[in-house]
Amino acid sequence: MTHAPGKYADFEGLREKAVTLRRAGLSRRQIRDRLHVDNNDMLEGESPPAWTKRPNAKDDLREKARELRLQGWTYDRIQMELGCSKSSISLWVRDLPKPERKRTPEEASAIARRGWEATLLLRDEERQRTKEAARQAVGTLSPRELFLLGVGLYWAEGSKDKPYDRRENVCFVNSDPGMIEVFLTWLDLIGVERERLRFTVMIHESADVAGAERYWADLVGAERSAFNKTTLKRHNPKTVRKNIGGAYRGCLVIKVLRGADLYRRIEGSWYGIVESALRPIT
Repeated sequence: MTHAPGKYADFEGLREKAVTLRRAGLSRRQIRDRLHVDNNDMLEGESPPAWTKRPNAKDDLREKARELRLQGWTYDRIQMELGCSKSSISLWVRDLPKPERKRTPEEASAIARRGWEATLLLRDEERQRTKEAARQAVGTLSPRELFLLGVGLYWAEGSKDKPYDRRENVCFVNSDPGMIEVFLTWLDLIGVERERLRFTVMIHESADVAGAERYWADLVGAERSAFNKTTLKRHNPKTVRKNIGGAYRGCLVIKVLRGADLYRRIEGSWYGIVESALRPIT
């Protein structure tokens, strides 16, 4: 490269001195201060000394990853140990031989399955702890709380009067034993005699009908005379039933005889709950 005469007229001489200093380990700044020049062309083709290179923050991780890979560690284990991405690990160790497989596919599958089962067990234990804590937090219901609960329960699961289909009767249907027991307790609270109740079991015809009838009769503590004829749901061969097994007992229908007045009270109470819920909380 040709340079204009003047400050750098002796360019080649200055370059020779600059290169000598560079090879002696000086930085560009040190050379500039020593020779009083700021022309970078003087060091063209000369590599900087190692001490001037900025260290890579991942150099230590890279070396550790290579060390672990040589010990036979998998990408997953290295990632968990070092906290870096698999893509980085793959780049760092791609020239190293793959570790020999120490387990058969069946053994690896069994280990993974046991790990998953342990995870599911921990999750189930956490679910049970949450449910138990919530159960204990309820405490004892006051009569008013039980009354309001029963009204909401009926309005969610009971039959309702329609302008086009007048049905002012109390009829509650559910398959959950707990729901049935709470509803019966609510009827006791508001003074409905058990003699006014009639029960009907509704169940699939292919289920254990007799067993379901015994189960519901024992649950509600009623004589067989209080039960109407069981309603059977016909089997459709094109459908695959999921409500099967010993835990399937169909639904129980509870009807209150002479219940028109009670129905009106339930409906009015429900509207009162809605109105109260919509008021600003003070």
